[in-house]
Amino acid sequence: MAKNFRNIDNARRALELGEAATIPEIKKAYRKLSLKYHPDKCRGRDKKKCAEKFKEINNAHETLIEHCLNYKFHFREIEEKETVKDRETREHMKRFYDGWWGDLDL
Repeated sequence: MAKNFRNIDNARRALELGEAATIPEIKKAYRKLSLKYHPDKCRGRDKKKCAEKFKEINNAHETLIEHCLNYKFHFREIEEKETVKDRETREHMKRFYDGWWGDLDL
């Protein structure tokens, strides 16, 4: 499990994403970086570095999309109510307690 999370976290960092992202945000980051590092856009010695970075970006995109596509979503009313309540509680706690005891990972 830790190895799998490490792969996902490394992929997130490779695409320069925060700790939370939507599928459209993942796709947008992938497009932006793939255009920037596409080997055809690089010249000279940088071409090899660009090719390596481009591979890394492609692998990261594939890893994150695969992770998202395998995630199980619940479509029951009780699940939605609990999710909204949890999100509202975390947002309230972060606003109220943020900075009191250092960084809270809520």
